[in-house]
Amino acid sequence: MTKSTERSGLVWLWLSLLLFAVDFGTKALVVENMRLYESIELLPFFNFTYMHNYGAAFSFLSEAGGWQRWFLSAIAVAISGLLVYWLKKLPAKNWLLCSAYALVLSGALGNLYDRVTLGYVVDFLHFYYQDWHYPAFNVADMAIVGGAGLLLFDAIFGDNVDTQEKKA
Repeated sequence: MTKSTERSGLVWLWLSLLLFAVDFGTKALVVENMRLYESIELLPFFNFTYMHNYGAAFSFLSEAGGWQRWFLSAIAVAISGLLVYWLKKLPAKNWLLCSAYALVLSGALGNLYDRVTLGYVVDFLHFYYQDWHYPAFNVADMAIVGGAGLLLFDAIFGDNVDTQEKKA
């Protein structure tokens, strides 16, 4: 394939769309079938607990009075635009960076949709141990963390992965 016909990383938007749909669907199921703060024990350390998060990660800025909704939305829009731009610049065969960007993009858009339409983000995945509770989160948050992990992996091992691909 010549440089002019090489596909861009935008073909990885299918992954963003898939995870956005999974996030949207799981949140819709929770909202439709649970009451706010209702908790369903699934394992001795894991519940579905329906919560509203008016802030960012770990409820940061949740008590800020409302301005954070639009501030966090603007950040999500800017980051999403930047990720789409970077995907366009990357070759599709760079699966590590493309999948990382696609994961972060899906999470940013999933939580952005909630923030704009509802004014808060729906969270429901709740891990705990005895009296210790990890803040509830959702599929979009998992996608962001997974994408960030892949970016970190690429930063550490990226050259080695690229070298292996060139040898193949």
